[in-house]
Amino acid sequence: MSEMLKTTDVAASDADLLAQTANAVREAGSALRERFGEVVRYRTREELMRALAANDDTALDILRPRLTRLRPDVGWVEDELDGGALPPGEWWVVDPAEGNVNHLHALPEWAVTATLVRDNQPVLTAAHLPLTGETYTALTGAGAYLDGRPLHVSPTADLGLSIVATSQARPDEDEKVVRRVGSSITAMLFDALVVRTAVPATLHLLNVAAGRIDAFWQFAGARADLLPGALLVTEAGGQISDAEGRPWTPQSESFLAAAPGVHAEAVATLSR
Repeated sequence: MSEMLKTTDVAASDADLLAQTANAVREAGSALRERFGEVVRYRTREELMRALAANDDTALDILRPRLTRLRPDVGWVEDELDGGALPPGEWWVVDPAEGNVNHLHALPEWAVTATLVRDNQPVLTAAHLPLTGETYTALTGAGAYLDGRPLHVSPTADLGLSIVATSQARPDEDEKVVRRVGSSITAMLFDALVVRTAVPATLHLLNVAAGRIDAFWQFAGARADLLPGALLVTEAGGQISDAEGRPWTPQSESFLAAAPGVHAEAVATLSR
């Protein structure tokens, strides 16, 4: 009985934490929305990096103190482009401006995300899209939601009838990865109905969780652009693996999220 109460208390605590995390990403998103509208011009990589950092800092100035107050002892992942496993314990994996380059170009595909990772497993996540006002949330074992409405992945069972998507992990990617991305897009163009290619990964994964598209894959990748969507898709009934169908971890060299009915076909296409 005491163990049952302990588990219930943890779940209740995590649910409350998720609600407060969602409020934090909404507030950070509002600050970024105030900076959105005009295309930010840059002539050099240094100017681009300064513009990206200005957006990150605007959101982080809100997110870091609020999330730290919620969980003072939780570690903080400093670089949203980092990948691989985390040390044991709890960590905030935050992308203060997911799709930052889109924001700079006055394109609408960007978001603010925050995910609590416990012993390398995502426990809860909140992703806010400031231009639509939508907030996607998921809690392990408790489902995925869009503004309180349950999310479910697509029932599609035919890759030939599916919309699928991919994204590049980062600029200046290794040549081997770039060529693998190109060949995978070609393969999917033969096997799927429609192939979408754009950044950021998170927004594609939100669409998988909501049943709007049927599969998303990526080679390489960072924790911050895959963990939020991985939890949302899983809690919405989707299937997560690497591109060869093996269990996915943050150390994996590829990532696949799909509706269960097309997962095996997607693996077969990406494994060619």
